[in-house]
Amino acid sequence: MLTKRIIPCLDVKDGKVVKGVQFKNLTVEGDPAKLAAIYAEQGADELVFLDITASYEKRGTILDVAKRTADMISIPFTVGGGIRNLTDIRNLLNSGADKVSINTTAIRESQLVKQAAETFGSQCIVVAIDSKRIYVKEDVPDKIVVDTPQGRCWWEAYVEGGRTPTGLDAISWAMKVKELGAGELLPTSMDCDGMQTGYDIPLTRTMSEKTNLPVIASGGAGNLEHIFEVLTEGKADAALAASIFHRSQYSIEEVKKYLSERGVPMRPIKEEV
Repeated sequence: MLTKRIIPCLDVKDGKVVKGVQFKNLTVEGDPAKLAAIYAEQGADELVFLDITASYEKRGTILDVAKRTADMISIPFTVGGGIRNLTDIRNLLNSGADKVSINTTAIRESQLVKQAAETFGSQCIVVAIDSKRIYVKEDVPDKIVVDTPQGRCWWEAYVEGGRTPTGLDAISWAMKVKELGAGELLPTSMDCDGMQTGYDIPLTRTMSEKTNLPVIASGGAGNLEHIFEVLTEGKADAALAASIFHRSQYSIEEVKKYLSERGVPMRPIKEEV
């Protein structure tokens, strides 16, 4: 059985790790490379860095952070934000990143996903999808409507760090990027982000079932039960979290121990010698 992954997320703005609520009211949490080294030592399986204003500000992504991080850790890490073309992807991979995460440009120039997968391999290409629920009373043409405990809804994809709605159905978009060659999906629930009230389980479950790609659940982790739920009921392959780690509510070791005791297959904190 494949092990599930625990992935701290480091949102980066102006060279610092920040955290907000529903993509707003950002507070500084620390230096990205230094935090990365701490999480690697604690037993994180992977890390994700997201330069959350690069696309909106129309600038390149954080190559310096990738280089400094690669010098300090040995676990895989993904970098996203501001990726516009194959050169940006190549530069990040050459700077030490193992994968890249593409959101805004993937939606605006979808062939980049195909070109990137063909050039660098699907295993390097993560498509991030930021989305909000749109509640409806009946089916909507061209949208995948799902019944949830809160009501019927579909999910609208956003770009530019959650600033701009696209009208795209997030689930349908996930299915398309699979066809284009994406190797992994990173759906973030903007409704749940920073709220610490739990992940959007229907979102991750539906995306996993419709695409059969590895899904990294993002947005809403507040306690150990939330992570257990999204990895089991939500059918996610990995749980991404920020606040609970940055503010030392839980250590990665605590998370893995809790999950292992509940039957979720996890990688050990330290490899046996």
